[in-house]
Amino acid sequence: MGKKISQLTAVTASSLDGSEPLAIVHSSETKKVSTNELQHFIVNHIDPTALTVSVAGGTIDLNDLTYDEAEVIVLSWSGATGTVELTLPDATDSKNLNRAKRIISDSTFSSSTHADLTPRAGQTLDGSSSAYRINRAYEGIKIWCNGTEWFIIQAKA
Repeated sequence: MGKKISQLTAVTASSLDGSEPLAIVHSSETKKVSTNELQHFIVNHIDPTALTVSVAGGTIDLNDLTYDEAEVIVLSWSGATGTVELTLPDATDSKNLNRAKRIISDSTFSSSTHADLTPRAGQTLDGSSSAYRINRAYEGIKIWCNGTEWFIIQAKA
């Protein structure tokens, strides 16, 4: 008979090199993940990712490696007023299935600074190809992907 979890020897961060396999249960299947992979998941899915808009009129792809794994994106505005387009990640990419993202603006946003959250060509956000506009301080939106399209599941204005 095995040991109870409370009887196992504790591991310290200094004793790990990052390659150690850990067992996790995912969708009723036991799988392995390295401590490095787990750390990457925790940091990129829980810690907020800062996105500072400094040039109006541009497009920022949220599928970009910088923002792809982020669960929470905090928007800041620096520079001239205007609009920036934030293109949503590809809803049909399998890594986005059942993924949720939160996007919030900080105190630097105003009614003359706009971030348009836009679905990719041929895809939708809440059944529409139109953008969701963030144009005030402390505004936020939570979206979720079903593998085909993005849904607004919560919006704060």
